[in-house]
This record gives sequence, structure tokens and C-alpha cells, in this order.
Amino acid sequence: MKRILLLFAILLLLGYLVFTAFYFKDNSQDKVCKKFIVLVKDSLDKKFIQTKDIESLLNKEKLHPKDKPFSSINTLEMEEAILTNKLVKSVEVYATQDGSIVASIKQRNPVMRVISHTEGSYYIDSERERMPLSQHYTVYLPVATGYITEELAKNELYDFVMFVSKNPKWDAWIEQIVVGSNQKVQLIPRAGDFKVTLGSLDDYEEKLNKLTLFIEKGLNTVGWNRYSEVNLEYNNQVVCTLK
Repeated sequence: MKRILLLFAILLLLGYLVFTAFYFKDNSQDKVCKKFIVLVKDSLDKKFIQTKDIESLLNKEKLHPKDKPFSSINTLEMEEAILTNKLVKSVEVYATQDGSIVASIKQRNPVMRVISHTEGSYYIDSERERMPLSQHYTVYLPVATGYITEELAKNELYDFVMFVSKNPKWDAWIEQIVVGSNQKVQLIPRAGDFKVTLGSLDDYEEKLNKLTLFIEKGLNTVGWNRYSEVNLEYNNQVVCTLK
């Protein structure tokens, strides 16, 4: 008899749990979204993405969740729409217990700005992908200008910029990278009224080491304003052009 009563109590408890689960699930689906929050995780470092841009995008796609019942809100569609903003690296959309919908966004990380005579202005990000400029925010980055194709920017130029960025001396010394119509690369230094010609980006580390020796033994002795060009593209020599 006790076993029967125990079994009955267990079944009654299970039935209650199933009922309450479905009851509260249905109730939660009938609730209305009170607030939409855009949370940009890395906004202290950079401010490419603004809340109004995300809201405008969702309004355009008729996916803005505020004042809609949760049963009609598709968070997956919201994520797909937000990812069409090319400044967004990743996004997670979820509901909170207080009746809000949150879009948690991570921005893309640019490492170089390109101003191309043929393909316009854009960034290259840390994953070697092209990303657009922001209307709201400009970040201080190495700048490459001239006859630059996207393929060159994503490959040889990216490698060179990463090398320069990891070397504090060169990062502070080089102001601009210029690619000529002949695809020869020149560097514009922050100090001195001259250009440094690398030629191709092959063996750039060796060429910069050669420039270091020339600066220490040459420019620091004769002066930084004596030459208009310092050419490093030839093996085992530095060719200078007098002003």
C-alpha cells in the first residue's frame, strides 16, 4: 500500500512539474519585449558601431523586437540581419528574464587603412579581410596609399604592416607606405624630408636592417636633409639621391 501511495505521489509531482513548465513557457511567449539593448563588447577600444545603426538596420528589415510578443521574435533572423553590417565580427541575440532582448556584438579589428587610387578607401582587418570605413569613428592606423589592389593589401602589405606594428622602432618611424604605379613601394618617414624606396616587398626585413645601419653610420653623421631619396632595393648597397 505504501509503495502504491509513493508511486502515486511521484506521478502527481511529475504531472505538476510538466504542467508548470508548459504553463510558464506559454506565459513567457505571450510577454512583450520591453526593451532592446545593443551591447558592443569592445566599445572602449573602438567605436565603429552605434546603437542607432543597428536599430535602423533592424527597423528596415522589420525585425526590431521592442513591443513585440516574444513568440514573434526570431533571434536567428536578427543575428543574420546584424551581420550584414560589415563592421560586425560576431553577434549573439538573446532574451533576458526582465523582458529585454539583447544584441551582444563584437566589432571587427582593423590593422591598416588603405587609400587606393583604383579601389577607394577601406580597412584591412586582423583576419586579412576588407572592411568599410565608419561614418562615426576613425582609428589611428598605418596608412598605405597609391596603386593598391585588394589582393596586395590582404597579402604582402598585410605581412609588412604586421612586422612594422610589432617593431616599436619602425612603427614610430614610418608614417606612410606608398605603392607606385610600377608597384614599387616607398616609405615616408616621420622625421626627415626624404623617401625610402624598398622596391618590392621581398626581403623587407633585410632591407630595413640595412636602413638601420645607414641611419646609424650615415644619416646621423651627414644630416637627415641631405638626400631626397634613399634606395634599398639593390643587394648589399644603399643608393642615395642628393637634393
